[in-house]
Amino acid sequence: MRVNVGQAKTDLSKLLARVESGEEVVIARDGVPIARLVRVEPSMPGSRFLAAHGTLADSIAIGDDFEFSDAEINAMLDDPE
Repeated sequence: MRVNVGQAKTDLSKLLARVESGEEVVIARDGVPIARLVRVEPSMPGSRFLAAHGTLADSIAIGDDFEFSDAEINAMLDDPE
């Protein structure tokens, strides 16, 4: 389906309902297509965080010699001063 910009502004909710049902909507200005509305496939549950923050996935590595605890820091936390 093709609509002009004015119609898209007026009928956005209706157009989104059509897109949700699987239809593709092309928005045109002066008869020239400028944008396409398509359905976004739902992601797996819990993947929203990974999609937003997963850009560094597999690019950060923790070395084998990394210390997960530090005696000096532990002593400061245990000492209430």
